[in-house]
Amino acid sequence: MRVQSLALVVAGCAVLAPTASPAPRAEPAVPDGRPAVWREGDVLAADLLARVQDCTPVSQGRYRSDSGAPATIPVCGTEDAVFWKADMDIDCDGRPGLECNARTDPFFTDTTAYQQSDGRHLDAERLPYIVVPLPSRIWDHRAHGVRGGAVAAVIHEGRVQYAVVGDTGPHDIIGEASYATARALGIDPDPQSGGTGSGVTYIVFKDSQVNPIEDHAGAVLVGERLARQFVRGG
Repeated sequence: MRVQSLALVVAGCAVLAPTASPAPRAEPAVPDGRPAVWREGDVLAADLLARVQDCTPVSQGRYRSDSGAPATIPVCGTEDAVFWKADMDIDCDGRPGLECNARTDPFFTDTTAYQQSDGRHLDAERLPYIVVPLPSRIWDHRAHGVRGGAVAAVIHEGRVQYAVVGDTGPHDIIGEASYATARALGIDPDPQSGGTGSGVTYIVFKDSQVNPIEDHAGAVLVGERLARQFVRGG
């Protein structure tokens, strides 16, 4: 779990066939095998944001964006989702790689709250995931249908990135996502200097889950379907 600043962004790409409905598709990976900035799905960021203009708080208090910052961020809820508007810090935790390791990240830990189907910890460099605060008197995500593998839509500057809930962080801080989430959104993913200080919206769909958690293509398919329902209001 990190406490820096970062912003996510993602876009979406749909393939239309004359006799088939739109199907989400990711652009090919960049040569080094890590995700490039791509478009996922066809639900517009503007339509999702229109559904989260108003906040009905479900948290009992408010979160900080960083240690020492004022507590101003509530977790809001609808019948189908919970959401918050915050910054984005970079989570580089999990399996060490070229970009996420103890040398590149002074806060690095080789564990994540949730693990892959093979028992290994998540790969922050490759898997788009977000971080939720540890359960506390402020808010317990488990009571709102949010668990490891739950599907989220992360929105920043007109882009939408689908991700899973993959890690937990400090009980009083919110607004963090994996290296891969940031990079796919076109945000600087550097674990020390990357991130963004504001402008990120996180929408987590209640009682959703991708299994196995590392199946990003599955997260896109589930996320796109739930996002369409959310935009329609049910």
